[in-house]
Amino acid sequence: MTTTLDLPATTDRVALYTSLVPQVGELLHDERDVVAAMANLSAAVKQAFGWHWVGFYRVMGAELVLGPFQGPVACNRIGHGRGVCGTAWAEERVLIVPDVEKFPGHIACSPLSRSEIVVPIRARDGRIAAVLDIDSTTADDFSEVDAHGLGRLCILLEPLFE
Repeated sequence: MTTTLDLPATTDRVALYTSLVPQVGELLHDERDVVAAMANLSAAVKQAFGWHWVGFYRVMGAELVLGPFQGPVACNRIGHGRGVCGTAWAEERVLIVPDVEKFPGHIACSPLSRSEIVVPIRARDGRIAAVLDIDSTTADDFSEVDAHGLGRLCILLEPLFE
């Protein structure tokens, strides 16, 4: 089955998220495998926005382990509270970093990354089960619009996490 996204030809992020959320919802509607769902969600976001790196880290014990992603190779494991991803996990909140070089303890997986957003994803029991991590080659590329839109996309995954 070939699936394509029917996204508006616009640079308006609100319009892109408004169009993307129901399309990804339909794409994931009958999916029961969280890895397959994360793979398609990361591909859809990468296709829609063209960011440098879009992917997931799954909580496995005391660290985040690399999951499905789109983009160049990435760090395999990140400790709790380390870097932007580990901090978002530890603080259980979305982190928007306008300039990664100014973030204390930033883990530089790619020298091209300039800004980053990390969205924690909860399992059914309320614990953080994974994080969505997105890197941009443009400084100050993320805003509350992205936090809200990406949060709406991540909610689609929550029922798949035990």
